Formats: sequence, structure tokens, C-alpha cells
Amino acid sequence: MAEIIMQDKFDEKVLKADKPVLVDFYADWCGPCKMMSPVLEELSKEKADKLDVYKINVDQNPDVASRYRVMSIPTMILFKGGQTAVTVIGAMTKDELWGKLEAAL
Repeated sequence: MAEIIMQDKFDEKVLKADKPVLVDFYADWCGPCKMMSPVLEELSKEKADKLDVYKINVDQNPDVASRYRVMSIPTMILFKGGQTAVTVIGAMTKDELWGKLEAAL
């Protein structure tokens, strides 16, 4: 399950993680973000051995969103070794998303 995190846990859960981490930058009012929610849930279950999935609300955590220059949502950023590996913007299918992430893993 994609865990919701706050900015005070971001460094610990994302940047210091032992395996790759996909972070979904979202907002409760965002329609495309709501469309991505089940996609991310499926991905977090099916690919749990390859990556962790977290969600961070941009309205509640503006500092983290600003640090990674999140200008539109949903934005999904794959972090590997504490560094940005892939940035994906917009709603898409699970297969499309995985296609964009897989090469970086």
C-alpha cells in the first residue's frame, strides 16, 4: 500500500531508503491524482520487491514540492540512492507508468 508521508519523514523514508522509492506528489482536490491512486496501489503491491511507493500531499508539504520543482500534479518521482532518477507527470495507466520507471531500476 502506498503510504502517505509528511515532509518531516521525507529524508528518512525516501532519500535514505535502501531500495528505489516512487513518490507521488498529489493533492486531494486533483482529479488526475485521484485517477492515479488505484494505479499506484496496484504498482506498490505488484512491485513491492523492486521499490517502495509513498504519497506526499503538496498542499500540506509545500517545501518538499518546491525542493523538487513540482509545478503540476500528479508528479511521480523515482528516487534511487537518494537522487532523482525519473520524473513522470500526469495520469497514465499502470503499464505506461511502469514502462517509464523500469529502465531506471
